[in-house]
Amino acid sequence: MLKRSEIYLKVIFMGTPEFSVPSLDMLINEGHEVLAVVTQPDRPKGRGKKLCCPPVKEYAEKQNIYVLQPRKVKTDEFISSLKEKAPDVLVTVAYGKILPQEVLDIPKKGCINVHASLLPKYRGAAPINWAIINGETKTGITTMLTDAGMDTGDILLKQEIDISNDITAGELHDKLALLGAEVLKETLERIERGTIQGIPQNEAEATYAPMMKKETGLIDWENSSENIHNLIRGTNPWPGAFASYKEKRVKIWKSDIVNHELQGFQELQTGEMHKTHEIYKDTKPGTIIDKKKDGILVACGKGYIRILELQFDGCKKLCVDECWHNFDVGAKFGD
Repeated sequence: MLKRSEIYLKVIFMGTPEFSVPSLDMLINEGHEVLAVVTQPDRPKGRGKKLCCPPVKEYAEKQNIYVLQPRKVKTDEFISSLKEKAPDVLVTVAYGKILPQEVLDIPKKGCINVHASLLPKYRGAAPINWAIINGETKTGITTMLTDAGMDTGDILLKQEIDISNDITAGELHDKLALLGAEVLKETLERIERGTIQGIPQNEAEATYAPMMKKETGLIDWENSSENIHNLIRGTNPWPGAFASYKEKRVKIWKSDIVNHELQGFQELQTGEMHKTHEIYKDTKPGTIIDKKKDGILVACGKGYIRILELQFDGCKKLCVDECWHNFDVGAKFGD
């Protein structure tokens, strides 16, 4: 690896959310000159619709770095402002807009994008969420040469990590944000050494990770316990997996999978219901099989999940040991 004093690049950094901040921090700490930071405009947020700045802007201003927030990236004014900076490299990390060729042609050494998947899998806006929802066991970071498409540029470096069966999208996001900074650092060093070359993506292997929507979190209890557990993890912290219970909306934040002879739930006696495993197998998906302080057991299309943390609309998040008595064995989610 090159020492800090051996590599120096003039960089324009384009990023918006919290995911982008570790990469910007790395550029500063490694001694690169960040000529400007380009980020999305401030937007209203929360119930009060208070105007809030993106995390990248907040960090950049603390570092006294010039910030641009164009509403459009194809204007002559914006493109001219970038040309005047004469960057060696343009780095994009979750900026949120596809760049026109006029912008991509500006930096001397090219445009580098940091993407939170093992491309060409999971191109698009929400690769972290969809990797978990789809039950992937591995993901990672890819750096690539940015082109005018959506995450379609030539691959520079990849580094993968495992996806554990209990990690949430929020937790995986934080790991990949740090890993992204590391992979970007190595990518820039190898560009300076001239020891890296882009490799075209295999279009036949490409998959897409569309933007998350609130309705993405709706639980279909006909799905398997594994799929529902993955949805709960993959939508945490946003938009959250949800279901209705006695005409009230409930978000389910944490669960685990209970399969194979119910792992100790073959016979349950709660004072409200006593059934054997054979009867449980015929229970309709979404039905509460048992409730205890350590979890609410729910039948799925295949297998069972145990709900560990949930939240009614307008209330705070609760561990099951705080609210298990509010649920009835035999009642059904979704009715």
